[in-house]
Parts: sequence; C-alpha cells; structure tokens
Amino acid sequence: MTDSPIGYVHSTESFGSVDGPGIRFVVFMQGCRMRCEFCHNPDTWNMGGGTPYAPQELLDKALKYKNYWGEEGGITVSGGEPLLHIDFLIEFFKLAKAAGVSVSLDTCGQPFTYDEPFFSRFEELMKYTDLVLMDIKHIDNEIHKKYTMHPNTSILDMANYLSEIGKPMWLRHVLVPERSDYDEHLERLSAFIEQLDSVEKVEILPYHRLGVYKYEQLGIPYKLKDIDPPTAERVENANRILKTHKYQTQ
Repeated sequence: MTDSPIGYVHSTESFGSVDGPGIRFVVFMQGCRMRCEFCHNPDTWNMGGGTPYAPQELLDKALKYKNYWGEEGGITVSGGEPLLHIDFLIEFFKLAKAAGVSVSLDTCGQPFTYDEPFFSRFEELMKYTDLVLMDIKHIDNEIHKKYTMHPNTSILDMANYLSEIGKPMWLRHVLVPERSDYDEHLERLSAFIEQLDSVEKVEILPYHRLGVYKYEQLGIPYKLKDIDPPTAERVENANRILKTHKYQTQ
C-alpha cells in the first residue's frame, strides 16, 4: 500500500447531470463545518463517517463509467465540503487529469484561507481543476453567520481569488423565503458577481424540503419546517436581479 492520502466518501452518483457540464460521475465527500438551515444533506456533516478511498481506488471506480461522459462530461467532487479533504483531492485530480478526465470541484468555499499551509495546497489543486461550482449562501455577512453558523468572508475571498486567476466558475444561490429571498440582498449579490471576471454560469436553486426526513432520522431539529418553497414568480424575480441570462457556459 502506498502513502497516498485517504479521502472519506459519503456516496457517489454514476450519472449526474446537474453538477457540471455533460454527464458526470459525482463524488460526495463526507464532512462539512457549515450548518446551513436549508441543507438537504445533514448526513454529510459528520467528519467521522464515510467510506475510506485511496485516490487511485476512487478513480478506478469512476473510470468504469467513462464511456458515458462524452466530450463534455467527467468527474465532479462535491460534499459535504470537499476542501476538507484537500490533500486527497490534489492526488485524485492529478491522477484524473493524467487519465484525460475533466474534473470539477463543487464547494461552499468556507475552508478557503490565504493562510498556510492551506493556500499553497489550494494553488496546487487549482492546477488540476477545470471548473469550480461554488455556492454563495448569502451576501450579508451577519445574516450568513445567523443561518450557516459561519461568516461569508472566506467564501467571497475565494470567489475573488478564482476571478483573479481566471478559473472558470459556476455560481449558485439557494433561494429561501424569509432567509435569502429579499431584493436588497439579491441586488448586492448581483453587484458582487458582476465584478468577477471568470463566471460562466449563475444558477438560482429554489429551496425545497426533500431532505427533511434526514433531520428526523438524525434527531436534528429542522428550523425551516414552516417555510414553503419560493413561488415561480420569486424565482423569476431572482433570476432577473442576478441577470442569470447573461452568463453562458463556454
């Protein structure tokens, strides 16, 4: 056995169609520090769970589906929060690129910091990353802290850094009534996104209740039980304010 770093995987999806371009093999890593009220995967929070994989072992599993990926598809690593496994990701992405595979990173950005040793590792990871899918939960820092238990400063720093290095980004925003669905905050988010240089796509993700049963199984109180999903009109309004039509994938 080599000294390759081990990553802990919550689950995989063989034919993902919403986690990057084309058909993708999606890896959901275990563990996340954020505690978003609207998270639909609280079963990924615990860092102590998941199935251990060596990078080559996971790549071998993914490559079984390579014939289905076509020109655009590939592998996306999501979570949980994949950046909590950054040493594993570097090795995994390096092997995938050597095998001619397109790799995307789906992250909330919370672990990002310019401090060492993380930043040098992140710079290394970006050498092998084709696309970053990134959630911006809320543009207002105080509200972000209230509903995720973490500030948004590292998240916005990461978006700005990705813009500086020209790394292609797809930005996503979960639209939650009584949380993020206010025109004032959407306008501020729109202004932030417009000053970034490498955004290829902006998506509104309407809040849903599909993960409520997981909270019940885990014995975690679900704080949004009285909140309905946004109406079609509010989703259309958010798309208009964030100018999602302007951003076209390459």
